[in-house]
Amino acid sequence: MARLSVNINKLAPLRNARGGNNPDVVRWALDIERYGAQGITVHPRPDERHIRRSDVHELKRVVTTEFNIEGYPAEDFIALVMDVRPHQVTLVPDPPDALTSNAGWDAQANKPFLKEVIARFKHEGIRTSIFMGTDAEQIAHAADTGTDRIELYTEPYAANFHRDRNAAVAPFTRAAQRAIGLGLGLNAGHDLDLKNLAFFAQNVPGLLEVSIGHALICDALTFGMENTVALYLRELR
Repeated sequence: MARLSVNINKLAPLRNARGGNNPDVVRWALDIERYGAQGITVHPRPDERHIRRSDVHELKRVVTTEFNIEGYPAEDFIALVMDVRPHQVTLVPDPPDALTSNAGWDAQANKPFLKEVIARFKHEGIRTSIFMGTDAEQIAHAADTGTDRIELYTEPYAANFHRDRNAAVAPFTRAAQRAIGLGLGLNAGHDLDLKNLAFFAQNVPGLLEVSIGHALICDALTFGMENTVALYLRELR
């Protein structure tokens, strides 16, 4: 069974809108762990429009499952990761002002940069993952960077799922097989939800972890957080 890491970024703007500490993102992270999630993900951005650097430090002190920090590897992000030392760092190619991650790395063009950054993290014992599309050649270049895992960018799957789910998942099945053949671990995330998650997990071999934030937090408004985490875990089973 793939592990569920809950991205709690979408809780932070609600807190930030009014000041104070309601909702308390750290308390929610602990509750989400208690409800059965096997990891907590955050994506701090330079403008701190949702998760703040102070949140990252607080979370590291209390999270007992896997702690995953994702972001673009600018020097300030690298320094934060080195200081906090999460279990995993996921590198995404989007610029600091992007609304959300919307593409995987061009691992061929960015290989020297990625190799240098990944080597720094691995020297400190931090597992690395890089955000990737499904192109087999690009995945081979990703393996050359020395990364431990890749995280497949699943928005194209989600966008096409209702039209033809078999066609939508096929590139991800092939990408997973390619990654496994190259010795890469496999994560996935972006727009996975209660409608499309189970089919994805059933058809993508070697899936170790999914990172889900927006859809899960939205579902929690309807079903409650504890029930929502249970529903996502059920889909992964």
